Amino acid sequence: MGWVMALLPIVLLVAGFPFFVVLLGTAAVVLTFFSTIPATAAHQVMFGALDKYALLAVPFFIFAGDLLGRGGVSIRLVRWVQAIIGRVRGSLPFTALGTAVVFSAISGSTAATVAAVGSLTYKRLREAGYSEKFSTGLLIAAGAIDNLIPPSIGFILYGIASDTSIVKLFAAGAVPGVVLAIFFAAYIYRHAVVTGDKGGPPFRLNELVHATRDGIWAIAAPVAVLGGIYAGVFSPTEAAAVACVYAILVSWLIYREATLKDVFDSAARSMYLTGQVFVILACAGVYSWLLTVTGLGPRLIGAITEMQLSPWALLLAVNVLLLLVGMVLDTVSAILILTPLLAPIAKAAGIDPIHFGVVVIMNLSIGTFTPPFGLNIFVGQAVFKVPLSSIYPGLVPFIIAAIGALMVVTYIPQLSLFILRFV
Repeated sequence: MGWVMALLPIVLLVAGFPFFVVLLGTAAVVLTFFSTIPATAAHQVMFGALDKYALLAVPFFIFAGDLLGRGGVSIRLVRWVQAIIGRVRGSLPFTALGTAVVFSAISGSTAATVAAVGSLTYKRLREAGYSEKFSTGLLIAAGAIDNLIPPSIGFILYGIASDTSIVKLFAAGAVPGVVLAIFFAAYIYRHAVVTGDKGGPPFRLNELVHATRDGIWAIAAPVAVLGGIYAGVFSPTEAAAVACVYAILVSWLIYREATLKDVFDSAARSMYLTGQVFVILACAGVYSWLLTVTGLGPRLIGAITEMQLSPWALLLAVNVLLLLVGMVLDTVSAILILTPLLAPIAKAAGIDPIHFGVVVIMNLSIGTFTPPFGLNIFVGQAVFKVPLSSIYPGLVPFIIAAIGALMVVTYIPQLSLFILRFV
């Protein structure tokens, strides 16, 4: 039975089947031909995988991020970040990166960040003389920060899959997200020096005041959502609902750049994306359940535990595994399949579960812009209308920078954990 659960998914993936079909098809074959468990149990497990209160946050955060991106928030954030940066070498790429970081504190989706920030800054980067490779690489890679800066759908799913506190994961991911941004910024500055970039307009306090006044509702969005969570006013799920109401008020009634049709379009798109996530979640629930009841998962955990790897060696092995997995699987699928297997191994090795969660999500965040199948790559291709032959080379320096940031976060756990004393 074990060889079927290991090899059949690979065969189905190579054959081009959607991932939820891969998982459900494998489960169906095992239940039909290799198990005495009634097939009706699969229905119950699929429902149970979705019957979790915390999952309500997923469609809410998708909707809030999409609507805020449509409703004038993105352009105000760009202006505000550019006013702060002023005249430094690479000011325009720094503006794009900074906007992605701030927008990540509003949206829970990496794809939404790439689309929202990229649609506003890509043309400006090209008009300023930046190459197609550099511009696309920067904007596609910057979207990955969204998975680490709270609120993060990746952390929500990881918390559910590993029974870990989502609030603590949110808090622990903030500094690693900034570390990733710093490594990207270092490469941007080096590129600016090499290309002789002279920077943008000088810093003007008057412009910063105007940009802050104009964008105050956009700037206040992450403060309202995250502040409410850490102040204990509402849970992450309730915060997601608050973010939806805030997005509607700001985009439709205050800035008036989103029409009622835009609100419904965002709702429809959010429903579609949520359906994609949840069908994978339901099918992954069946597959993970079979790994447990057939004993394959526990045997794998036991075999790795018996190897008695030191924590640093185990983390290195996990990093290599997840970087490879991230090249071919989307973040949602990888989290739901691998977390039930890897989290107990890390716990047995004495690795802090919150820190391990950050390491897992950071790895899979890199996977969102790693060729050949990183999700953000295809989002960027659709938004920027450029061939993959230009996108792939431009991503290489950012992948190298991201792996450097990953090593720092992996082996300096206090970067993730020190903030927990305040939560």
